[in-house]
Amino acid sequence: MRTGLIGKKVGMTRVFDDGGIHVPVTVVHVEACQVVAQRTEEKDGYTALQIGVGKAKVKRMGNPLRGYFRKASIEPKAKLGEFRVSEDGLVDVGAEISVDHFVDGQYVDVTGTTIGKGFAGVMKRHNFKGLRATHGVSVSHRSGGSTGQCQDPGKVFKGKKMAGHMGDVQATQQNLLVVRTVPEEDLILIRGSVPGSKGGWVTISDAVKKTLPEGVPMPASLKSAKSDATKSEATEAETPAEDAPAEETASEEVASNDATTDEAAPEVKAEAPAKEEAKADQGETAADDAGEKPEESKE
Repeated sequence: MRTGLIGKKVGMTRVFDDGGIHVPVTVVHVEACQVVAQRTEEKDGYTALQIGVGKAKVKRMGNPLRGYFRKASIEPKAKLGEFRVSEDGLVDVGAEISVDHFVDGQYVDVTGTTIGKGFAGVMKRHNFKGLRATHGVSVSHRSGGSTGQCQDPGKVFKGKKMAGHMGDVQATQQNLLVVRTVPEEDLILIRGSVPGSKGGWVTISDAVKKTLPEGVPMPASLKSAKSDATKSEATEAETPAEDAPAEETASEEVASNDATTDEAAPEVKAEAPAKEEAKADQGETAADDAGEKPEESKE
């Protein structure tokens, strides 16, 4: 038995499958889902994991909760919840669980608090037919009708369907399909509707009436393990370039130096004729000046 996740209901949208058919989905955001504590058989009498999700403002948290999170060396969480697990389903405290904990095509059970409707009548709350619209019924068309019998038993039995508060109760929607998970944004797309309003907390766990598909991570899909695997792959990709022979590098440097020298040599050769031409021009100018001076003296 694996642990579940706690998420916040964002809203509904739609996605398209491979066949181009649109699928209505509910988007659930799982933010910083970490294991806060373990419940063991020896200490607590049962085996479970306490999961924390979201970020809470420390200044709005009481000292007992501050000390609880400080002892676990975990950032304060906005929502806590417990999930019963088996012995092999325990995860270390502080581990962060990814949304890849659920795979595409898996069935899950989603539990949340339904939207509150306030005080509702019997027609809305229990789907009563109501009384007739005419023929003797006056100002009581949506009433519940008779609620008791005669003098015997002379009372209204407990559980009688009557008008009263509707909604705002815990409800579980079973066998919902996981259409897609987005690990980069910590999102889970679940087909259909889930209990609760936008911004409400929901718990997601493996469906109890369906078998787990193959490839489900056990005991959980952890973010730290995935990041370590990514780093190792990146290191393996960079290793061949770093381990290149030093001789090849040295030969490349020598070749580059030779190319630089060859490029500079024509420039030096080109500068030499330019200097000689400049000297020749200066000599001709001086000779012309010397030739003009005697003629001036004769005149």
